[in-house]
Amino acid sequence: MTEAQPRVPRKKIFVKTYGCQMNVYDSARMVDVMAPEGYTEAATPEDADIVVLNTCHIRERAAEKVYSELGRLRALKKQKAEKGESLLIGVAGCVAQAEGEEMRRRAPMVDLIVGPQTYHRLPEYVARLANGGPAIVETEFPADDKFESLPAPERKKTLARGATAFLTIQEGCDKFCTFCVVPYTRGSEFSRPLSRIVEEASALVDAGVREITLLGQNVNAWHGEDAQGRPATLGRLIRALAEIDGLARLRYTTSHPRDMDDELILAHAEVPALMPYLHLPVQSGSDRILAAMNRRHTAADYLRLIERIRTAQPDIALSSDFIVGFPGETEADFEATLALIAAVGYAQAYSFKYSARPGTPAASAENQLPEEVKSERLQRLQALLGEQQLAFNASCVGRTMSVLLDRRGRGEQQLVGRSPYLQSVHIEDAPAALFGKLVDVTIEDGYRNSLRGRLHENEAVTA
Repeated sequence: MTEAQPRVPRKKIFVKTYGCQMNVYDSARMVDVMAPEGYTEAATPEDADIVVLNTCHIRERAAEKVYSELGRLRALKKQKAEKGESLLIGVAGCVAQAEGEEMRRRAPMVDLIVGPQTYHRLPEYVARLANGGPAIVETEFPADDKFESLPAPERKKTLARGATAFLTIQEGCDKFCTFCVVPYTRGSEFSRPLSRIVEEASALVDAGVREITLLGQNVNAWHGEDAQGRPATLGRLIRALAEIDGLARLRYTTSHPRDMDDELILAHAEVPALMPYLHLPVQSGSDRILAAMNRRHTAADYLRLIERIRTAQPDIALSSDFIVGFPGETEADFEATLALIAAVGYAQAYSFKYSARPGTPAASAENQLPEEVKSERLQRLQALLGEQQLAFNASCVGRTMSVLLDRRGRGEQQLVGRSPYLQSVHIEDAPAALFGKLVDVTIEDGYRNSLRGRLHENEAVTA
């Protein structure tokens, strides 16, 4: 009888995600690339051997929030050292890309700083650090394709994080809007091949995913190669993905008005799996401000595009992004934005005060607006958008719609899901067996940010 071998504790990694949905996808893949090295996902930083902050540079004071969190991790690292334990601290994502050596200077306890194009090399970097190597700062744009270095879909059954999943198909941006850091932190536009996307989507479906959201900084600019090496469009990719058995729903975000082509618009009319919801940022309703933003479309262009989309799919719900208080914005410019919002009628939208991003052209503009002006305009704009969102949600009362139940609610018997229009739908007295399923729900109440409904009679009987 052989002596039992001592149990080797598993190593753990904790990734905290800031910002956009693409970062959610990247964080999941960071865990995936470390799994072959023996790492499992930790529930808290205290339980981890490696903590990675996956950062976003879009929102105001994004970098300062990261440095604040690093202060807490520095204390945790010290506590672990006092107990003879180690903690490797890494920063990834767009703040890491933008700050680079400056972050290393301000936060010397950080062991690893990697941009969004190099996180697939985490095992290599961790091994170098474990062997006593110096801190690593890697913010170059490598020539190799990081997606080809990620775990192959056929080997992975843990890509899914539930009934819904994100799938990055495109990265980077060539538009160079004057307010945006993406071209500098994510690089130029890159599209993954069609076959690789279908493979990963199929693996997600095999793992239990029913709804996939395709991601990209300019997702509708996707132009990946097909099996014959020819460029394909997003509309064609959507049709290919819709053929996957078991995939019930498709979405995509974020789009640019200049890349909404006829094939993609037609997909909204002809592909049942493509949900009737479109996030199409316009940013401003003023042609003068749109030109200053380098958006390369006018308000009239946008309104004509909306008309084409609604002609193809009358049931579509629209969302957008708005920046208030861009340098030089006058009251007349702002009123033009309100007029565009009134003309379109949004189901929901995201709105922000302009905040300068270092290195972008707009950051050095001389005609910056006072903070109080931006705040007052944002309040007025959000009031109008809130009225429209409430009106849209109220219009759903009495309808029966398909809802994908993907979250637990507050109560023991409450489940929460997403409608075809991306609204949160709360359902009481929902059997736990329905979690992860598509069910018919009759909507009883519409609030500003959510709906409340009950299982349709047929669902209640079968449940």
